[in-house]
Amino acid sequence: MRVLITGVCGFVGSALARYFRERRDDASLEIIGIDNFSRSGSETNRHALARLGISVVHGDVRLSTDVEACGAVDWIIDAAANPSVLAGIDGRTSSRQLIDNNLTGTINLVEHCKTVGAGLVLLSTSRVYSIPPLAAMPVRVERGAFWPDLDAPTPGLSDAGIAEDFSTTPPLSLYGTSKLASEMIALEYGHVFGLPVWINRCGVLAGAGQFGHATQGIFSFWINAHLRRRGLSYIGFGGTGHQVRDCLHPSDLGALVLKQIDSGASGARPNVVNVSGGVDNSMSLRQLTAWCDERFGVHEVATDTRPRPFDVPWMVLDSTLASKTWQWQPCVPLHAVLDEIAAHAEKHPEWLHLSGVG
Repeated sequence: MRVLITGVCGFVGSALARYFRERRDDASLEIIGIDNFSRSGSETNRHALARLGISVVHGDVRLSTDVEACGAVDWIIDAAANPSVLAGIDGRTSSRQLIDNNLTGTINLVEHCKTVGAGLVLLSTSRVYSIPPLAAMPVRVERGAFWPDLDAPTPGLSDAGIAEDFSTTPPLSLYGTSKLASEMIALEYGHVFGLPVWINRCGVLAGAGQFGHATQGIFSFWINAHLRRRGLSYIGFGGTGHQVRDCLHPSDLGALVLKQIDSGASGARPNVVNVSGGVDNSMSLRQLTAWCDERFGVHEVATDTRPRPFDVPWMVLDSTLASKTWQWQPCVPLHAVLDEIAAHAEKHPEWLHLSGVG
């Protein structure tokens, strides 16, 4: 089997490549990757992947000719994207650049899948879910964290989190909409041309070696910044830091993706599933700060009560459908993910600079 991983030198792409190589020998699985090295720090993964026998092509999924140059493959795993919910409005990238990165890239990939008869695993996001009902969600504070008040029923929301039938009606953010549009394009190609397509809506992925900053890779950024006594702020929601996110280790995602590419055709299984650490692997920024204070010593966090665009108080995905469909569940507990990031941060004092944090 020959597998192409896009964004292979990013955190998720490189982690998946290493996971696959650890569990499959070269004879049964050939891994190639493509990356444009636009993300700060991504170049550092290139030689490490080469030592594992993983061929890395310097190319851009926005260019159809670069994708075509990768040749025949059995599966494409799309881990290339601009993953910031503020992309297109934050001054770092334009709205056109965001759409080109996330949607045009997907179009080029599904066209290549059609040409060579490959399947596609698209890594999507929790941000495809509608912002207004999430932002208006009634919440209470428990142990320094927001939790939904479920007295008022909301379709797609339970004490296990946000399920796949939660509203995806815009506004979602430009990022969320670009990923939802990518999902629809991929599913349509799969239906029309008989291609297996699996879409994984991922929670917050986190682990050692993640290039984090304030708008993406929040667990890595927060731990590294706390350790280095860099400025940190609780933004919005009264400056309390009570907002909650879930956390998923890339090895848990890798275990699911291997099941998906081994399965062949889509068959009767649902094509779209949430993939996350769930409620058990979730925490607020205030709780993360307390964890860092205990490990590294107390570091004061500033407050900024101004709301930030597209932010929501509680974002935890319900992965029940993935568990039932694939007999899958996350195995790496939250404390292990945090310990792994912290140990890496202690060994790499340059990591914030490498991640593009000034």
